[in-house]
Amino acid sequence: MTKKKKLIIGMTGATGAIYGVRMLEVLQNVSQWESHLVISSAGLVNLKHELGMSRKSLYDLADVTYHIDEIAACIASGSFKTEGMVIAPCSMKTLASVAHGFGDNLISRAADVVLKERRQLLLVPRETPLNLAHIRNMASVTEMGGIIFPPMPAFYNKTNSVMGFVDEGVGKILAMFGLETDLLREWRGL
Repeated sequence: MTKKKKLIIGMTGATGAIYGVRMLEVLQNVSQWESHLVISSAGLVNLKHELGMSRKSLYDLADVTYHIDEIAACIASGSFKTEGMVIAPCSMKTLASVAHGFGDNLISRAADVVLKERRQLLLVPRETPLNLAHIRNMASVTEMGGIIFPPMPAFYNKTNSVMGFVDEGVGKILAMFGLETDLLREWRGL
């Protein structure tokens, strides 16, 4: 029996809950992958406000779920093997927590574990404009091996819907972990 690849998805209080939700929807249909979800209380507020979704509806999309304060969860240990972690959306508070190694909740602790184990950590920050603290925190996470992935739309693909842009971003994020989907169209030149 082949072991499933595990991907941790953290969702925080920044706008853009659709990115985490869409990632979970895609992973739900890929039998070789297992999603491990943790969402902050502010993330739950955004989920309800932006998508009209309940915690239960979100949890139904994930293979395994954790409470934000469940600091003894398996994803808080390096001995639990994962492909890495995506925080989408990533608030500036969570970015700062990861950048400074606070580990004050399960999202920042799991991110810290991913970094110390030299696994892939991808943060999807949703803030603009950026102040100097944001930029320095992004630089710090990058220096530690994390990837800062603002969900910038690629207009050259002539996507004409918000969901098209979301799908393209999610496809690119998942491709960073070696998971190919039909969401990302390869650029073939002019």
